[in-house]
Amino acid sequence: MDLVHLSRSVPELIEIDRLAGDLPRGMRVRILDSVIHHGVELPIHCFEAGPEDPETPVFLLTGGVHGLERIGTHVVIGYMKTLFSQMAWDDAQQDLFKKARLIIVPLVNPAGMLLRTRANGRGVDLMRNAPVEAVHNSWLPFVGGHRLGPFLAWYRGGGADEGTMEKESSVLENLVREKLFPSRAALSLDVHSGFGTVDRLWFPYAKSREPFPSLAEVYQLSALLDRTYPNHIYKVEPQSLNYTTHGDLWDYFYDEHSSSGPGRGTYLPLALELGSWLWVKKNPRQILSLLGAFNPVIRHRYQRILRRHLALLDFMARAAASHQTWSRIPKVERKEITEKAHDRWYSGFSGELPSHAGK
Repeated sequence: MDLVHLSRSVPELIEIDRLAGDLPRGMRVRILDSVIHHGVELPIHCFEAGPEDPETPVFLLTGGVHGLERIGTHVVIGYMKTLFSQMAWDDAQQDLFKKARLIIVPLVNPAGMLLRTRANGRGVDLMRNAPVEAVHNSWLPFVGGHRLGPFLAWYRGGGADEGTMEKESSVLENLVREKLFPSRAALSLDVHSGFGTVDRLWFPYAKSREPFPSLAEVYQLSALLDRTYPNHIYKVEPQSLNYTTHGDLWDYFYDEHSSSGPGRGTYLPLALELGSWLWVKKNPRQILSLLGAFNPVIRHRYQRILRRHLALLDFMARAAASHQTWSRIPKVERKEITEKAHDRWYSGFSGELPSHAGK
């Protein structure tokens, strides 16, 4: 690895490498794979804490799927620094990882971050790259994904190789299959920026405005967040309320999990979409820079962003560990909870309730 080159171009990788070399007791690290760009090897790190038992409840935290959205990786790295410090002295934190597993991939798309582009090194938008076709068309047709070519953002990849996924997408798929699919309960949170003026917690589907099949579980998790942090800042909603897309990775992973056999545990993939339009509204000049539309530029605002999401990430890890409090829904209650969720999130759509709502 050319560290001098990386320190200038991808300082995030230098920081991740430093964290990998100074792990607290109980934390492990491995390189999932590497991508090569102009002779420079760009590793994809994976940090893990908790039992090796494959059925252990798990929380997966990822960032940097889009190279322009550096703040997502910074939020993840900031959480890692706090967590590593806690693990060195906090017995309660150590106890948490005796019954739950935490997995962190802070930078999924290092080539995109090197190039300062949304896409990976081959010009493919990883969040449009899965073999998933949108059921409902987006009101933003190109934003929803296209196959015209990498000269235009939101390129899905494919062409002659249509249906194959990029290396970064496949690395993430293999990790989810290995670590999340066998678990009794799994949560994943993918950190992004670049939409709206409020911070949103999005759940699937991105491909469809039909109600999400695990609507009762996501409603229960949202209610738990409301009770735990009644003054939290997040707007919880399906992504499809805003726009739909082809090729969403988390739609694909969720559907794979659902179809992989009976007896699977709960799996909820979520995305944290940081409201970057507010940063631009407060500092319009930053829109003139390449990264300004996606990242806070002013120092105190950047520091505030790193602070404000620590409680959420801790909540997600603890919610996975204590999944029985929200994921085990008695049959007699499921239909009522699903109807409440439908009224909250889908009352403006024509979609029917999920067919299993009363089961």
